[in-house]
This record gives sequence, C-alpha cells and structure tokens, in this order.
Amino acid sequence: MTQATFVERRSRAWEELDSLLTRAARRGVRALQPDEVERIGRLYRSATSDLAYAGGHGYDERLLLYLNRLVARAHAYVYGGGATSGWGRLKNFYAHDFPAEFRRSFSWILLCAAITVATAVIAYVVIRTHPADAYAVLPEGMIPSAIKKSLHDSNFAFGPTSSPMVSSEIITNNVKVAIFAFSGCVTLGLFTLYIIAFNGLMVGGIAALFTNAGFGADFWATVAPHGVIELTAIQVAGGAGLLISAGILAPGRLRRRDAIKSAAQRAGVLIAGVASMLVVAGTIEGFFSPLRLPAADRLAFGACTAVLLLLYFGFAGRSLTRKESP
Repeated sequence: MTQATFVERRSRAWEELDSLLTRAARRGVRALQPDEVERIGRLYRSATSDLAYAGGHGYDERLLLYLNRLVARAHAYVYGGGATSGWGRLKNFYAHDFPAEFRRSFSWILLCAAITVATAVIAYVVIRTHPADAYAVLPEGMIPSAIKKSLHDSNFAFGPTSSPMVSSEIITNNVKVAIFAFSGCVTLGLFTLYIIAFNGLMVGGIAALFTNAGFGADFWATVAPHGVIELTAIQVAGGAGLLISAGILAPGRLRRRDAIKSAAQRAGVLIAGVASMLVVAGTIEGFFSPLRLPAADRLAFGACTAVLLLLYFGFAGRSLTRKESP
C-alpha cells in the first residue's frame, strides 16, 4: 500500500482521535460520554497499529512524528487517566509538552537565533567602526540624540513605585514582537525572518551606540537579567512561525491540510510557552532592574537565567517522553 492510500484510508480515524483528545484536554475526561471514552481506547489501539505499519514500511518521517505524537497523547488517557483538570494539565505542559516541543522544533528556533546573532554582530561592527552609519542601520526614533549617562541614570531608568506599570508595558511590547514573529507564517515565513533580523539589528545597533559612548558594560548589565529569557522567547516564537510555514510549503507526503494542522498544534504549544517566558522577563525587568544592583550582580543574574534555560529545555520532560513513546 502506498503512503498516499494509507493516509487517505486512515486519516479520518486519526482526526476523530485528535478531536476527542482535544475535548478531553480542554474540559476533562468527565465531559465525554462513556461511549466516547471507549472510542478513545479503540482509536488508540488502531493508531498504534498504524504507527507500527507506517514505520515498518518506511513512510515519511513527518507522518511518523504525527502518529507518534497522537499515540503519546492518547496513551496518557488510556493508561494514565489523562490530565484531570487545570493544575494537572498545567503541570504536564511545563514539565513535558513545552520543553519536548522546543527540542523537536529546535532546527527552526536555531535558524532564528542564528539570524539574530548574525544581524546583531553586523549592526554592532558597522556602528562601532562608523558611528554615523547608525542612521542607515536603525530607525531614527531609536537613536538617542545624546548618551551622556549610564542606562540607570538615563531615560531608561524608573523608580520602584513605577515597577508594576513598567512591567506591564514591557510584557505588552514583548508579546507584540513575539506575535509579529509568529504571525509571519501567513507570509510563508518572510515577515517572520524580517522581524527576527530587525530585532537583531536593533539589539546590536543600540549596544554599539552605548559602547561608543563609554557605557557598553552597563548596557549589557542592564539587558542581561531579562534579556536572556526575552530574546530566547522571541526566537521560539519565530521558530513557531517558520514551523507553520514549512507545513504550508513542504507538507511532504501528508496532505497539506494535515501538515498545516499538525504544525499549528505544535506551534500552539510553543507560543503558549513563549507567553509565559515573556511574563517572567517583564516581571524581572519591572521589579529586579530598579534595585540598582552592581553591574557584576546583574550580569551574574543574567548568566543564571541562561543556565536555567539550558537545563530546562535540554532535560525537562525527557523521562516522560521515553515513558509515553509506544
């Protein structure tokens, strides 16, 4: 049997199982009728057989990944009772779903990170060596007329009483950037790449401006506490946008509709995680930065967030992934 025939014959059962699992995840298993719960068990067993059949016949990797994820989701309900409600689903999301999807989509996230680093380095080198070119690299509104003080004494500074308001504004701004990076999927990824590249130019360019003024160390010390999480979140959002774009442009042997649906589900996991990361980054900027700690302490705090992110995305959920694999 060819893969196209196999998908055509079995896709309705997969879609039915996916629909039942989505309802169970949103409302709990108790919201399903008894026959629907029983139906999940039957569809799970048939999907497991489909996965084994597809793997044995060397079908496309995208199809195998789709079936593997579907079976893993169903396994939690058939043998583990499923996520009963709010806290259980929330715990499973942060302990397994988000970090596991990050690793699965790492190639797209890495592409965004590479673009950010490359454009940031270009902007930094250009403006460091030719300061007048700042107007060619950055929008005029982002270029301070004069930088005479460190960040903590400039118009970037704010008092502790303003922390909640500033935190809210920072979170809102970062969410907008992440949404733009993600929504670029409707332009087949072109706008996503533009936003990611522009963000890199902005970071590198502004860093060069403060360095030229003699406040480079203070700039990085101010950015580090929240910037590691914030910049990582933006790369993840960009990766989610590119993931959907890939489903549109290169569905492989899956029907384009199925490829887009699978990519959208995966991207949804990433974006939900991104929202949480940006809340954390905004909270740090709103409540930690006003403490006016020494530069070394702020850099150390940023380094700690980097280590924690590496540990989280590198290792969280791995035992669960092995347990849920059929």
